Amino acid sequence: MMQPLTESTLDPQNAVLNQVCNAGDPWMAEVKKGQIFRILDLEGNQAVDTLFYNADNPEERYSAADTIARQGRLYLTTGSVLYSTEGRPMLTIIADTCGRHDTIGGACSAESNTTRYALDKRPMHSCRDSFMHALSHCDCAVNRNMSKRDITANINFFMNVPVTADGGLSFADGISGAGKYVEMRAEMDVVVLISNCPQLNNPCNAYNPTPVQLLVWN
Repeated sequence: MMQPLTESTLDPQNAVLNQVCNAGDPWMAEVKKGQIFRILDLEGNQAVDTLFYNADNPEERYSAADTIARQGRLYLTTGSVLYSTEGRPMLTIIADTCGRHDTIGGACSAESNTTRYALDKRPMHSCRDSFMHALSHCDCAVNRNMSKRDITANINFFMNVPVTADGGLSFADGISGAGKYVEMRAEMDVVVLISNCPQLNNPCNAYNPTPVQLLVWN
């Protein structure tokens, strides 16, 4: 079910961080407690696979199970609280002009490219590859010797993954559009790890991965 849309009053000119992440690229940064973090879908229907970690202890990270259970619903929007594996609030969604974000579709990988699509799709770039690239090559302070064991169930911002009547998942056409965004307030210092999805095989991004914009305000 779509939720009422809520807009932000924040001006991008006042952001302390304003970067573009190209389609297929990873992005990793730290957002401090109290800061506001926005993901903006520049061209529409782009899936943004995202993981969050406690910046002081990455062993504590976003928990899909806790978040779904505490919210009592699968999809995220304004008012949703993202909970950690320790049951603590990590971020709160405070503005959302898309209306629904997926918690259960997971990140594409070589294996899922093979099982969902075809054997010859296995070598195609995937979100798991992007996550691994960021964890292996990021030389910034937020990379605290994290590895593939730290890649867990992620959020797919802007992605449309309806649950079918028989309990299956359907990777459907996107419901976002150019200029739509989701905005979160950090409830603790968090490390954000993003794969701006490179997927070319399902309609979530109209088979055309595109850039997103990432902004942070104090």
